[in-house]
Amino acid sequence: MYLCTPMNKKILNLAVPSIVSNITVPLLGLVDTAITGHMGDARYIGAIAVGSMIFNVTYWLFGFLRMGTGGLTAQAFGAGNMQEALTTGIRSLMISTIIGVSIIILQTPLLSFAMWFISPEEDIMALSRLYCDICVWGAPATLGLFALNGWFVGMQDTKIPMAVSIMQNIVNIVLSLIFVYVFGMKMEGVAFGTVTAQWFGFLAGLLAMGKTARKTTIPVSVESLFDRTALSRFFSVNRDIFLRTIFLVAVNLYFIAAGAQFGGTILAVNTLLMQLFTLYSFVMDGFAYSAEALCGRYYGAGDSVSLRRAVRLVFLWSLGLTTLYTLAYVFGGQAFLSLLTDDSVVIAASAGFLPWAMAIPFAGIMAFVWDGIFIGMTLTKGMLLGTCVASFIFFATFFSLSPLLGNHSLWLAFILYLVSRGIVQSIYYRVSDSSKSLC
Repeated sequence: MYLCTPMNKKILNLAVPSIVSNITVPLLGLVDTAITGHMGDARYIGAIAVGSMIFNVTYWLFGFLRMGTGGLTAQAFGAGNMQEALTTGIRSLMISTIIGVSIIILQTPLLSFAMWFISPEEDIMALSRLYCDICVWGAPATLGLFALNGWFVGMQDTKIPMAVSIMQNIVNIVLSLIFVYVFGMKMEGVAFGTVTAQWFGFLAGLLAMGKTARKTTIPVSVESLFDRTALSRFFSVNRDIFLRTIFLVAVNLYFIAAGAQFGGTILAVNTLLMQLFTLYSFVMDGFAYSAEALCGRYYGAGDSVSLRRAVRLVFLWSLGLTTLYTLAYVFGGQAFLSLLTDDSVVIAASAGFLPWAMAIPFAGIMAFVWDGIFIGMTLTKGMLLGTCVASFIFFATFFSLSPLLGNHSLWLAFILYLVSRGIVQSIYYRVSDSSKSLC
């Protein structure tokens, strides 16, 4: 009966649709890879991998459009200020449009730099450029959907983002298959299918936002959109999240690059083991979104009792799921790796590093949950500080121990990076004025 309490229902009603949405995200990449994998030339797979990585990293940098919007909207919702909640969403859409159009305008130098940095083979580079030249036109839609998803989370609704994500995947699958197998396109067909699906998702989200906004019957004025105080807070919050994201990107990209230094087999091992982290993050991100929505709502309402209860229960749910994940990895981790590859050399080499992957859930639990809480309460300076300190620990650990421990130093550095993020944020929460004012 404890699970049926109103707060637990709220947590699950927000978390479960978010988890479903997260699970559908990699389907886009899997479908594109599967289609190109049947084109009869391995270069197409490489080109999709390069092109997808370029856009994934680029869009990741602008994740503040979702997170910042979610936290600010949730606080306005909790305070009962529907006009500010709607204004925040529209303001975020304006910024996302500016950034998306800027990416299109600057696509030539940006793509040239990306190709120089990745340095793929010439034939793969040509195909990747073709893919990117088409997909770049989806930048405003993709970033706009970031803003819309954040707004819906702030409005305590994760079902609409889930529905949009599922529909977007279906459109992508159907159109990509039609373009490639009916119209005889190759790389262009996959790219056109992706771009069309991105715009479909954005327009569907925009229509849903309009339907929700009409219920408030509160007009949004131009003056409120460009209110100096609100804009200052908006950019301050998003600046902190953007800088934090740079640290996250640096650690994750270097993890891949450092693994490559130890040879192809170790790179393959690290790539496979990181899938265990990815699977865990799908669920934990769902509960982080739940924490973001509820903590932002109660913080905005000044409801300290509900805020503390939400924090406690999200941590309890996360602890239970983390325990289950750890047990699953301990008893089924090796079997899971065997599903991903039949390369006996890679499977054998992974055995010595599997315990590190088993440690990831408990190492990362605090970081995931605090991220959601901090976004909701817009304690973004704490997020930035935690990631900055953790990144320093990651690089210091790896560079000092890699000559002695090799790839084990990389995994140790990553585990310490996750743990230290959570510890720093825990301390910051305890000493911050925002949390004290509600206790």
